[in-house]
Amino acid sequence: MSRSPIHSALVLGSTSVVAIAICQALARQGCRRFHLVARNANANQALASELRERFGADVSCEQVELLASSPKPPQLRESFDLYLITAGCLGDAERARHEAEEALAITAANFSGLIPWLTAIVTPERIQKPGCLWVFSSVAADRGRPSNYHYGAAKAGLTRFCEGLLLRCHGTPFAVRILKAGFMATPMTTGKAPPLLCAKPATIARDLLRRPHRRGIEYIPWWWAPLMLLIRLLPPALAAKL
Repeated sequence: MSRSPIHSALVLGSTSVVAIAICQALARQGCRRFHLVARNANANQALASELRERFGADVSCEQVELLASSPKPPQLRESFDLYLITAGCLGDAERARHEAEEALAITAANFSGLIPWLTAIVTPERIQKPGCLWVFSSVAADRGRPSNYHYGAAKAGLTRFCEGLLLRCHGTPFAVRILKAGFMATPMTTGKAPPLLCAKPATIARDLLRRPHRRGIEYIPWWWAPLMLLIRLLPPALAAKL
């Protein structure tokens, strides 16, 4: 099975802090072709300019709205060594408790809106060739919490969907990697997580690229695995306080 370096990458959710860190790390390792997909066109162009100017990369950009009521099916005419999915958002958990519209938006941003992309990526033809799919899920998928159960449910759906893709690709050259991320030092977690529990995106990028062709389900950072095991074992009375 091929273990060749990553020379090209498609990134969905490319303006997220962790995606930017991974793109920069990839470029430092010699990746010279990027297709960046995000909602914010200006921020996407800023990353594209950096990759072109600092690393001489060939970069194309695409603006996509995952919350669109009638989204256009992705057209992937080019193959990439890595498909990186970091798109998602916490949304307004308090509002989602009372407004179905916000609840559905959280679901679309973190799960249902990604299905067309995952379907377009994991095709019968593509999985017969070497390649990697990294999908960022969350430790929030492991157990429901009263504070953000819409987000956790969406990430749980994403994890199970991608677990099916992982098993479908078993025995093929195409590696599916599901990343259950804990707190990271990003604007999304500012004021919502203890700083000591927040991993730096640059550190996450470095660790992931040590074994870029790894497949399976993993927690990042690794110590979230035993922590989530304990959380899953908590009785309801204690879990209700999370």
